[in-house]
Amino acid sequence: MTADLPRPVRLLDDTSNQPVEPGVAVLRMETTSSRVGLFDGAWWPRTRNIETQLPSLITALAARLGPVARVGLDTSAWDGAPGHLVIDDRMIRIDWSAVDDSTMLITRGPQDHFSFLVIPPQADAVAARAAMTMAVEDGNCTSAEQILTDTGITPA
Repeated sequence: MTADLPRPVRLLDDTSNQPVEPGVAVLRMETTSSRVGLFDGAWWPRTRNIETQLPSLITALAARLGPVARVGLDTSAWDGAPGHLVIDDRMIRIDWSAVDDSTMLITRGPQDHFSFLVIPPQADAVAARAAMTMAVEDGNCTSAEQILTDTGITPA
């Protein structure tokens, strides 16, 4: 089994008593229209290969949120930058930016966005758990950069 093989993403309600490992996402069921501050979730991909990592996340999110239309990602965090991927027979548009802010924006509809902290694949489990927990705390207004810094994670 290679590191690039897809596997189902587990969506956790919190990370307090759950094992956290690469490939896990944490989701809070609130929406935000901003990529700054309050996060709806956090994701720890296993590799920088978006084509192998994104499908299982989108499948898991669609099961909880409904159909996903677009994903906004940071170009510098990934190997390759496809304009779209076909996931579960749906074309998902990928919007790339060079903001290098360790975030991802999931869009279901024109005004329905979910903002995620993206944990770099090389992070260790203790730091990833701490960062994911900080990101989804109620009332969190800490930037992705500060969360990663506070937990000792070097951005991708």
